[in-house]
Amino acid sequence: MPILVLLIVLSFAFYIFYKVKYVRSRRPAEKKWLSAKSSIALGVFVALFGVNQLFLFQSTVTYIVATIFIIVGSLSVWAGLKAYKFYLPLAAKEASEGTD
Repeated sequence: MPILVLLIVLSFAFYIFYKVKYVRSRRPAEKKWLSAKSSIALGVFVALFGVNQLFLFQSTVTYIVATIFIIVGSLSVWAGLKAYKFYLPLAAKEASEGTD
């Protein structure tokens, strides 16, 4: 499944991108907002990695490990989305005030 590999690589690239932006940011709310975005990207990466394993190998151990990866990734995406929604207005307010 080449599309899964492409999505896995893209999600990992977004994770690295947001972590670099997180380190460079000086605003506290913006840092938490960027951390939430990186959590979403990492969750997508882990979940897609689990799905990819289901297509590559067909054994009981693979099904168990892939299920764990999919669950952990989905929970990370869910928590990241909640944090993203919470910190978005705070980061926007912080940016509009121009505090560094």
